[in-house]
Amino acid sequence: MGPKKKHLDYLLHCTNEPNISIPQLANLLIERTAHTSWVVVYKALITVHHLICYGNERFIQYLASSNCSFQLTNFLDKTNVSGYDMSTYVRRYARYLNEKSLAYRTVAFDFCKAKRGNEGVLRNMNTDKLLKTLPTLQNLMDALLEFDVSPNELTNGVINTGFMLLFRDLIRLFACYNDGIINLLEKYFDMNRKSAKDALDLYKKFLVRMDKVSEFLKVAESVGVEKSDIPDLVQAPSSLLEALEQHLAGLEGSKKGSGANTPTSGNATPGAGRPVPTHDVNGIDDNLRKMALEEEQKALQQHNERRQKEITTGGKPTNPFLMSPTSSQPSADNFFGVQSSAPAAKSPASDDLLGLSMSTNPFADPAPVTNGTKSRANAASFWGDQNGFSSNTQNTTNAFVSENAFESAFGAPPASSGKLKTPLFTCNVKCLH
Repeated sequence: MGPKKKHLDYLLHCTNEPNISIPQLANLLIERTAHTSWVVVYKALITVHHLICYGNERFIQYLASSNCSFQLTNFLDKTNVSGYDMSTYVRRYARYLNEKSLAYRTVAFDFCKAKRGNEGVLRNMNTDKLLKTLPTLQNLMDALLEFDVSPNELTNGVINTGFMLLFRDLIRLFACYNDGIINLLEKYFDMNRKSAKDALDLYKKFLVRMDKVSEFLKVAESVGVEKSDIPDLVQAPSSLLEALEQHLAGLEGSKKGSGANTPTSGNATPGAGRPVPTHDVNGIDDNLRKMALEEEQKALQQHNERRQKEITTGGKPTNPFLMSPTSSQPSADNFFGVQSSAPAAKSPASDDLLGLSMSTNPFADPAPVTNGTKSRANAASFWGDQNGFSSNTQNTTNAFVSENAFESAFGAPPASSGKLKTPLFTCNVKCLH
């Protein structure tokens, strides 16, 4: 037998009492589903379903907000023969109740208690919300229709009670489903391409579920449900589906045609008569890509040639640092317009390596140069040996520590002091290149 009415009414009254803990009540019923007998488990599920349908909404709110669910995917009662058969429907029934609480968590209302008709919730829902709500309703319908019981298997009061609760839910759910589809079709021809594609897919799934709903209602009629309680389902004409598909095909065709290649017109320009590439980069033809690369290379080559002509005028370099010594152009020494007072005949490069003349360098040796070039010994004494350090083995005088250089830089020593027997200071300066 199914749960007694007086017991169900008492629990319904408890859900409306403010001093009754809804979580405790729900958890006690969920604990009963851990029993090994299919009768106890099935009655607990029926009681939960009954409280969801007719009890206070706080009950389903707790089931939806908490993580508690019926973990009965592997339930099997091996105590008797009927346990094997009924365990299948226990698992399917538990799955539907889990899906029912999940749907409430997703849309924040119970489809079975939602307002229906011309002023219904789904009839007046906007397009975006409708496209998100209908898949949730479809999943709930699928879970209910998967119960898939035959009249021969409705052999006891427990499964009969559960079947009747499912039958009442199906009538309410299908009414909401029908309102949503009507609203969807009214907005279909004003949708964009993506939304129209999703709407057409939802409508095709609706047609498939209509057939399953008809089979479920036939089972209800065979077990004694009155025909007045069973709605008459009228199949939509096939021309409606064809019109929806043609409209979507037109939207997709216009979407593809909007980026079609069209020849250019007007004045003849490089690449005129060439098809205009689409907005999709991956759709550019290989020939167009090659032509574009060739034009880019030609433009780059012309730019390089113009740049080279600007650098060189008449084949002669204009860079003053590249001028030869015999050129009539200004030399590098006078590149910035400095008037040089030095004589025309310049000394060798080694004499003025740092750009310091004899008259301005206090550290240079004032002794005249007898020949055209300095000796290697003087050069070595000025810069040190080849390694950059002063050599003590050479028999030369370092210009940096000679008395003549000191007198030139700091003046002669006082007359009263006489000639110094030893140098005033010894400098061990090592010049580095």
